[in-house]
Amino acid sequence: MTATQDAIVPKFDDEASEGRKLAIICSKGNLDMAYPGLILANAALGEGVEVHLFFTFWGFDMIAKTRMHDLKFSPTGNTAMHMPIGDVRIPQALAPMPGMQPMATHMLKKQIADLGVPEVPDFLEQIVASGGHLWACRMSADMNHLTMDDLYDGVEAMAAYDGPALATAAERIKAVNKTSATKLRLITSNTQGKKPSL
Repeated sequence: MTATQDAIVPKFDDEASEGRKLAIICSKGNLDMAYPGLILANAALGEGVEVHLFFTFWGFDMIAKTRMHDLKFSPTGNTAMHMPIGDVRIPQALAPMPGMQPMATHMLKKQIADLGVPEVPDFLEQIVASGGHLWACRMSADMNHLTMDDLYDGVEAMAAYDGPALATAAERIKAVNKTSATKLRLITSNTQGKKPSL
């Protein structure tokens, strides 16, 4: 298990922290599922929005150095997949046939390249260069036996899966308690072998 770091928490009672912010959860490592989050992040950055991409579960394929250059696309189970000409759909009976995944991956990569959209590693580099923030889920890293050294260099840190949420809730409760007669308190459960805290 990896060591924990202090959570980055927004200050709800600080007017200077107001502004447009966007958090995108990237939980899929398929080629077709990698692009929506990256495109959305790029567009938001272009509009001056603070962007944070959080990679978890199979989304780690997008930031793992050994896998990020070789994302795949499978037509199996994708009833919306069609050929690049017209509206010809690929019958699902053909999708699991040998050779379909490499063919579909090649076809999708070519369509993306023809539009001038960068490949995933280059897109991540562009997002970081534009001020975007990349975060990795500590639990997913532990499950996959990965460390920061195994991840794309632009990933800022591994965030504990419950730490940021709890820290954010604690800050919000503090802000509410400053102005309310009713006092709130945060009670956590024992999810990681730690003593519950108040």
